[in-house]
Amino acid sequence: MPILEQATRLRSPAHLLYCSKDVPMGFMFENLDIYQKAVDFTDRVLALTEGFPRGYGFLADQLNRAALSVATNLAEGNGRFTKADRKNFFVIARGSVQECVPLLEIGMRRGLVDGRLHASLRDALEVMAKMISGLINGLERRKT
Repeated sequence: MPILEQATRLRSPAHLLYCSKDVPMGFMFENLDIYQKAVDFTDRVLALTEGFPRGYGFLADQLNRAALSVATNLAEGNGRFTKADRKNFFVIARGSVQECVPLLEIGMRRGLVDGRLHASLRDALEVMAKMISGLINGLERRKT
């Protein structure tokens, strides 16, 4: 079904914004590259941790929560009205990115995460950390 027809069927305005996957988007944060990267990262982590063996549920749970926290805090921060509130949620999102680093390292050391996958996920974390820092710095430079 064409996108415009889907948007009409959802009773949303035809001028809805779309992400790269041609999905109607009604929230501005969904247009942020960092948000899309965070959702993609979370999806990769969830797929990875589904294969963790019994006895590693604690690690899977912590990694899933940290990964999900990046996207959710970016979304929540964008819904805040004051610059201080937005910054607080963006700082939490950046902290969650950093929380994922040792969790993935432990997973690799325990043989749960392949070395190449670990490197790819770590690279994604580095990119996200830089993007969130840029978001925070840009917010600090804004007057309102």
